[in-house]
Amino acid sequence: MILVTGGLGMIGAHTARALVDLGREVVVTSHRRGAVPSFLDGKVAVESLDVTDRDAFLALGERYGVSDIVHLSGSIPGDDPVAYFRDDTTGLFNALDAARAWGVRRFAVASSLGVYIGQDESPWHEGLALPSAELPHLIVAFKKAVEPLTTHALQGTGVHPVILRIGSTWGPLMDPESIFSPIPPYVSAVLRGETPTPLPADAGGDWCYAPDMGRAIASLVSADTLNHTTYNVSSGRPFVYGEAAGQLAVEPGGQTSPHLDITRLTKETGFTPTFTFPEAVADYITWRSENPR
Repeated sequence: MILVTGGLGMIGAHTARALVDLGREVVVTSHRRGAVPSFLDGKVAVESLDVTDRDAFLALGERYGVSDIVHLSGSIPGDDPVAYFRDDTTGLFNALDAARAWGVRRFAVASSLGVYIGQDESPWHEGLALPSAELPHLIVAFKKAVEPLTTHALQGTGVHPVILRIGSTWGPLMDPESIFSPIPPYVSAVLRGETPTPLPADAGGDWCYAPDMGRAIASLVSADTLNHTTYNVSSGRPFVYGEAAGQLAVEPGGQTSPHLDITRLTKETGFTPTFTFPEAVADYITWRSENPR
């Protein structure tokens, strides 16, 4: 049984789906979100869990034989950064305690492509030094701290840490008014009968459609052997909005940002993305025509 915390969120749900498709049994946890996506309904066990409650977290081990943990649970920062860091660090520590107490095989945890900010070389690969740089968001700051906390906490335990440097992800189950991708709000505007602002044709960089992200994470959790602890997880190729000019209104301008090199991921798991960017846009438009998020 594989435990996916935050398993009803966008990345968690698609990871759970990919694991089920690989024939694995999965239990997902969620704290605030109760609706189970149609593609998971009846296929996974669902547990309501506040990951900051250590006793409740460890009690899961009494009900399930957990072999691996994918820790994707996280909160959105409010006005108090200390409260945000306290909650998400507590959740991380409880997940690490569970991994050690249960003697799981692998503990995969979400980091971010944001750890590379300040690194001029592109594409970004795992061998690059992580520079000291001003980070744009509290979430990125926390994800950067997750990496050494996890590897040191599991050192000598027999639990293999898997640091997931997750690329820019969007798709089904994303907040339809997300500030992290312009595509869900664009599609929302179209569905409301509005005319959205055109997107800059030459803007882009890293991207990964959520179903592909789930498959990538599942491939790392399920691999027979892994040779490293840190993996870039994304599509491995840059995009620009102009590629989907048939589905999105675009206008001249924009610039690209760095993208992630996923050579390590592909070499060790065989993962390659299923969706091109235009295919992902078409699939998402279809999804949103039938689902609220």
